[in-house]
Amino acid sequence: METFYYEKQVERWGTAEFTCRGPAEGNPFLEHTIKGIFTGKHETVEADGFYDGEGIYKVRFMPSFEGEYSFSLTGSFLDKTAEGSFFVVPPSEGNHGPVHVAATYHFAYADGTPYYSIGTTCYVWELQSDERIAETLDSLREARFNKIRFCIFPKHYDYNLGEPRSYPFEGTPMDSSILTSENFNAYTQGTSHTAGSSGREENCGEGATGSDWDFSRFRPEHFRHIEECIIRLQKLGIEADLIVMHPYDRWGFSCMPEEDDGRYWQYVLARFSAYRNVWWSLANEYDLMQHKTLEDWERYASIICEKDPYRHLRSIHNCHSFYDYRRPWVTHCSIQRQDPYLSAEHVSKWREEYRKPIVLDEICYEGNIQFGWGNISGRELLRRFWEASCRGGYAGHGETLMNPENVLWWSHGGRLRGESHKRFGFLYDILCETPGLGLAPYDLKWDCVCGVPEREWMNPVKSYYLIYFGFTCPSFKEYYFDNETEFEIEVIDTWNMTIEKQGTGKGKFRVELPGREYMAVRLRREEKQK
Repeated sequence: METFYYEKQVERWGTAEFTCRGPAEGNPFLEHTIKGIFTGKHETVEADGFYDGEGIYKVRFMPSFEGEYSFSLTGSFLDKTAEGSFFVVPPSEGNHGPVHVAATYHFAYADGTPYYSIGTTCYVWELQSDERIAETLDSLREARFNKIRFCIFPKHYDYNLGEPRSYPFEGTPMDSSILTSENFNAYTQGTSHTAGSSGREENCGEGATGSDWDFSRFRPEHFRHIEECIIRLQKLGIEADLIVMHPYDRWGFSCMPEEDDGRYWQYVLARFSAYRNVWWSLANEYDLMQHKTLEDWERYASIICEKDPYRHLRSIHNCHSFYDYRRPWVTHCSIQRQDPYLSAEHVSKWREEYRKPIVLDEICYEGNIQFGWGNISGRELLRRFWEASCRGGYAGHGETLMNPENVLWWSHGGRLRGESHKRFGFLYDILCETPGLGLAPYDLKWDCVCGVPEREWMNPVKSYYLIYFGFTCPSFKEYYFDNETEFEIEVIDTWNMTIEKQGTGKGKFRVELPGREYMAVRLRREEKQK
């Protein structure tokens, strides 16, 4: 071993990196291994390392506690074990640790801070130009998103036919000059993206892609760049929901043999697991990947459970058929709606069926493209967000608005052009004011959607009601809960983002409403001064 170095201090839930030099000859991805064991007062963690190119090997570790840690590194190319110690200091401002499931249906950071998911989908934003990546990050910050779904592999689909900035493996891609609108279908097969819409599925025909890849040789710069994007998201407080596989492929990455799949999964886990803001999505629209079986998905899940020592959130995303979200490895439901119209309305049912957090990662996008999954209004998408939230779930945003450059947020990122994203921060602030960790659906009246604090939904007397009327337009509502409890009354305009206080109500009381859509009422029990 020529050199060995590491930082002597790292913050709690930060990423400690241990680097050493080793062989660069042959195929280090196949011929050499490295791993580390990290021991503190409250935990011992074993983590696999990886080859980062040019004779550099790395092991990463995310400490969950403060104080002194010792470590030992062993590798197939090391003459002896490398040992040392480092110190873990308190987390910096904004570092709350990784997100985990809390109170069955909700999420919280490791330090107990509630996490309310306001997510978006932007499949290959990180594989665009530096300028567009910077623009995407600015848009994410301004819209106050705190989760983004995106792919590790490049994506091939309508409005996204260009080559990515990098590839995950050594090899030669297809000549992109042949991808014209006239011969597009010669290289893809028609299938359904969502019910009743046109889409494209994986193409694994021999020689069809015109590509030549060595799946045993990763391109570290591809993964290194994704790490840089994960870190930039982390600094903004945004979770990176990594889509590890998907069917929209002209390169053959969706059809690798079992051995290559396993090697890819282990490499991804070794590189990304030590970042606190990572979630694992096994696939986008797993059921369109005809070359993968349920046994394959269960095998990938077992690799995650074995190789991710930090137990990051794990799920899998559907097209037509839901995965069995009752499987013990699934931490939350990552759902694409199956009905052309209904989406958030089913959250209550799915909560009961799966007893896990319900994340509606695709409920149709604000847009105007030809496909039925991408042409609802911003007002309708916002309505679905509020409906999902009041039913105790979490919705996801997407945008597919046409523009002269054909740069659609849903795949490329860049600049947000719609209206819904401007209003999610307001909803987020409302959710943060919920007592406890989140809302549970409550059957208040048949003509509204009502959420109450999860911790109180079985109690006879609630301290908080968030009542949403969606597309109905009442001019007033009357309420009666009991004769003793006094409530502060607030009328919320979810589209115009205003809150009007209407004093207090007790016994039977009336709330005046403006007779327009997208209104909500919040009732909070008034605390008496002692």
